Amino acid sequence: MYVLGIWDGHDSGAALVNDSEVLYAANEERFTKRKLEIKFPYHSVAAALAYAKIKPGEVDHVAFTTTEFTKTLERVFPGMKENYYRFRRRKTPKPSFEHARHKLKYNLTNIGELPLCGMVSSSVVRKQLRRIGFSDSRYKLHIVDHHTAHAASAAFTSHTSRSLVVTLDGLGDGLSGSASILENGKLERVMAIRASDSIGIFYEQVTNLVGMRELEDEGKVMAMAEYSYPFTFEQNRFKDFFGVSGTRLSARYSPSRQYDMIDRISWQMPREQVAYMAQQLLESVMTRLVSNLVDRYSIGRLSVAGGLFSNVKANMHIRGLDHVKSMHVFPHMGDGGIALGAALYTTYALGGRTDYRFGAYLGDEFSTEETEKEVRSDRSLRCERESQGQNSKHAAELIEDGNYLFWFQGRMEYGPRALGNRSIVAPGESEEVKERLNMLVKRREWFQPFAPSMLEEEADRILEYDGKGYDKFMTCAYSIKKEFRDKSRSVMHIDGTARAHMVGEENKIYADLLKDVKKLRGTGMVLNTSFNIHGSPIVMTPRDAIDTMKKTKTKYMFIDGLFVTNKRA
Repeated sequence: MYVLGIWDGHDSGAALVNDSEVLYAANEERFTKRKLEIKFPYHSVAAALAYAKIKPGEVDHVAFTTTEFTKTLERVFPGMKENYYRFRRRKTPKPSFEHARHKLKYNLTNIGELPLCGMVSSSVVRKQLRRIGFSDSRYKLHIVDHHTAHAASAAFTSHTSRSLVVTLDGLGDGLSGSASILENGKLERVMAIRASDSIGIFYEQVTNLVGMRELEDEGKVMAMAEYSYPFTFEQNRFKDFFGVSGTRLSARYSPSRQYDMIDRISWQMPREQVAYMAQQLLESVMTRLVSNLVDRYSIGRLSVAGGLFSNVKANMHIRGLDHVKSMHVFPHMGDGGIALGAALYTTYALGGRTDYRFGAYLGDEFSTEETEKEVRSDRSLRCERESQGQNSKHAAELIEDGNYLFWFQGRMEYGPRALGNRSIVAPGESEEVKERLNMLVKRREWFQPFAPSMLEEEADRILEYDGKGYDKFMTCAYSIKKEFRDKSRSVMHIDGTARAHMVGEENKIYADLLKDVKKLRGTGMVLNTSFNIHGSPIVMTPRDAIDTMKKTKTKYMFIDGLFVTNKRA
């Protein structure tokens, strides 16, 4: 039984599930090269079917999510969605009615689902599927609630039979959060948070009002917060914006009034201080809410999803709670992951499946022959074949000599993090290499830290590691032990923390590289950042990798068993 999940909103994408296995998942941005693409995922659907070697007529069920009023309106009038995409990403001149446009959005998105929304959305989705060969009579179409899709993505990939499942994001289908329990093969919602009480919308508003792009730059706000003079919580001018009472989260003000108040406060303060207060409030609210949920339901194993769980500092505080025994953060925690969530929930609803073989490497892959043909077609590149052992040893030697490298192997990662298959790697302690990488390739704001990949057996040696499960998806911050901070200067934030990626046998090729690095440097750790230029999606194909190599004048790349040198670097 094949179930196809699709999402046609912010960070659109598709996923294909077959019984107990997630076969393929990718997002449309990798194909269109538009960051956080919002168009219908035609390319992602085609790629999923091609990977499974099936035709549209062999898909039994199609699941999609989110039929609230504004999403339905955007499906009927796609020009509205495109206009907002360009406005949000600041690809158009600043309009004189900018604040009014934001307020209109907050008022409309709070409406939630109205009668006929599901029917209208289904009609539009079926029409779009017909364009790529799907026949209405050959598949059954399912609608999955937004936060149910988030919950399913976390619960059914956690490899636990009993867990507390928490979702928190901006909003979707009239809610901004939920809590569910996975137990005895059933997923049951026990709590919901209204869209009007969304702390995700609050953080989005702060992101916008400190001069960044909402739904995209929230991670920059988190990073910038560490550069503020600290405040006590009592001094925090946002402290009364939200309240947590037991397992209830409530906002004191409407989203529109809240926006005006943040605007007035941010006008009077440096943006670093505004970011600090927003981050402090977010950490406090998320930690208290989750702590109370764990206490109430006496379940210490957490499975979480939703955009707010991309905040690795908040995750660090939650994971650090004594009564939290383990914490699984779904690696594609934002809306880009709900196509898979919709497919997983539909498979569960049809057959009761609650546990899937799941890893982060779910995208496209290319043979050495395909890649070599692409590389050798470009005369500016030199190409040599190497065995896996030669590849990793050679790469480790170049890292030891102070180089950064492009590292492209196997199947593309699913989600926003590079996890060793579409990565740029560099020495973990060299600030000089970090700055060169930042200036020539990444072109990011100076206050954004890079992150480390390390062998999982190194986690306890390098980090203040809690033993609550290795973080395979780079979803949480950890304090670096003082004796390792000199060796971690290029991957450590100003507060001594790092968003660590712990590597084991799930990625043998990358683990071999780290083992060879350890032989030369004494520590199996490298700087790891996504293989892309800032503002562009992570590369998907060998052609993407070659174009990025030439554009950035990067000298070395290891790609699918090949060592490539740029003659014009």
